[in-house]
Amino acid sequence: MRKSIRDMDKYVPSKTIEEVAKQYGFLPEEVIKLGSNENPLGPSPKAVQAVKDYADAISSYPSVDAAELRTALAQYIGCPVDRIVTGNGADGVLDVLTRIFVEKGDETIISMPTFSYYELFTRLCDGVPKFVPRDSNFDVDIDALIKSISSKTKIVFLCSPNNPTGNQICEEDLRKVLNAADAMVVVDEAYAEFADSSAIGLVGEHKNLVVMRTMSKAFGLAGLRVGYGVVPSWIFKEYMKVLPAFSVNKLGIVAAIAALDDREHLRRTIRTVKNGRTFLIENIPFKTYPSQANFVLVDVSPLSAEEVCEALLRRGIIVRDWKSFRGAGDSLIRISVGTMEQNKRVVEELSSVKKEVQD
Repeated sequence: MRKSIRDMDKYVPSKTIEEVAKQYGFLPEEVIKLGSNENPLGPSPKAVQAVKDYADAISSYPSVDAAELRTALAQYIGCPVDRIVTGNGADGVLDVLTRIFVEKGDETIISMPTFSYYELFTRLCDGVPKFVPRDSNFDVDIDALIKSISSKTKIVFLCSPNNPTGNQICEEDLRKVLNAADAMVVVDEAYAEFADSSAIGLVGEHKNLVVMRTMSKAFGLAGLRVGYGVVPSWIFKEYMKVLPAFSVNKLGIVAAIAALDDREHLRRTIRTVKNGRTFLIENIPFKTYPSQANFVLVDVSPLSAEEVCEALLRRGIIVRDWKSFRGAGDSLIRISVGTMEQNKRVVEELSSVKKEVQD
């Protein structure tokens, strides 16, 4: 076995509803899951219908390059179709990009704490991740990041809005990185629909910029694993060489196309998330941080994240402990925005937990 695999930490997902129901004695429908940043409204009814309509076709392969989906995405984004690539979730896009650019001994730059897969895919390619801590507000330390770039740097990973902190990198700072780096800059915009700005418009200006997105969050298709990227035209041909054939399944393709066509459901989702996000930030009885995503970062000190998460699990609520994020402290949790009923419930239970400790 390769040493890089042996030394790698396993990805830690959020607990499932079924796990919590069984462990803590709830019915599954009694459990509230606010740990995986999923769409509180679920998928578009049009997407569900598309899956039903094409269910009998799953005995045949999908299109090799998801061409029909790429066309729909190009229309949604407003860019040429030869700038759109797809993958088995945004993770699939990230996997291909890393394999294109990173060889043994090459370096990637990761502004932490952030999504753990940047490190994972770097190590899978026998690359070396270099970690640059964010500042006290969890903003990217641009000066430190630029100083960390070397001749060995192949990719700079930036998550914006960042998971798990929820904040964005501003255009001015992103341009500084793009101009300083003789390397690819990969901006992960999984939560872009909930944010005020996007870097996609810069892809045409910078040959070293790639923007990744997903259909899992705002479009509610997490279970179908559909991701995409907007790339400079020179990367497209190389990407298609490395992309495994049939990476996006047939049901994922038709559901994603239908979801893209249902703009009203997307608008409802964004409105629900933004209203719920404001409610959580204003009412959670602990320190919260500004967010441009569909989750809120909470500092539960002087309590520990572990004890608060456990207390919520005993009450049938799943949130995310930060301990699996490199460089995170022991008092931070991430709460996904739910329905307003779910948001009110988590605020009530957090207030109860805090009161119990104080008493």
